[in-house]
Amino acid sequence: MFTDAVDLRDYYETGLGDISAQMLSLSVRRVWPDLTGQSLLGLGYATPYLDQYRGEAERVVALMPANMGVVHWPLEGRGLVGLAEESELPIPSYSIDRVMLVHGLETSRNFEALLQEIWRVLTGDGRLLVAVPNRTGVWARADRTPFGWGHPYSAQQLSRVLRHHLFTPTQTTRALFMPPFRFRALIRSAAAWERIGQRVFPHFSGVVMIEAGKQIYAAAARRKPARLRRPVLVPVPKAAGRTTARNRTE
Repeated sequence: MFTDAVDLRDYYETGLGDISAQMLSLSVRRVWPDLTGQSLLGLGYATPYLDQYRGEAERVVALMPANMGVVHWPLEGRGLVGLAEESELPIPSYSIDRVMLVHGLETSRNFEALLQEIWRVLTGDGRLLVAVPNRTGVWARADRTPFGWGHPYSAQQLSRVLRHHLFTPTQTTRALFMPPFRFRALIRSAAAWERIGQRVFPHFSGVVMIEAGKQIYAAAARRKPARLRRPVLVPVPKAAGRTTARNRTE
């Protein structure tokens, strides 16, 4: 199963895992071409896609869910990854400019709490980038890769989930058009598959990615406190025998 951090690490050390990380990283870079001076948080198992921003972003850290476990990252130097509950991220509110969620939403045990926490830690103009297996893609049907595990989404389904949790989708992109096979010829031609797939059959990509921003005003309206009412005391007459439920509520 690809719900364990060690299994995910081992996958990305294979030829197929390496090329899928390269193709997906290119799509991520097209969405976020420059993060100079920004803080970046990776959630789920996002470390293969964070390396390209180290040395560019002001701060890059990663958190893996407690049920997944954690592996050291980066390979050399001080560790920049930690373990956290999805519903309680150890990050101050409004402190992160960019959040990247990969191998997280589709296998989350409590994705609603996770999205609420992401909303909390993002700055007012922060952005969330979610990558999930594409429901209509071949990769979602191949359980020998991590993109074949968990709940796949179509672009429309993912967009609705984000909107429901106070995010506004800003752009959608797709990646992984090559078949999920370990043949060397396919791996070597991955870049060609990406170019052709983007133009000819975009809806059959292996991964759907959506960038979204926070709905600030919608959140303020939803969180408006309810008006407190003054309690009214109503005398209850004495009655012989057992007090009924109706008597207790009157």
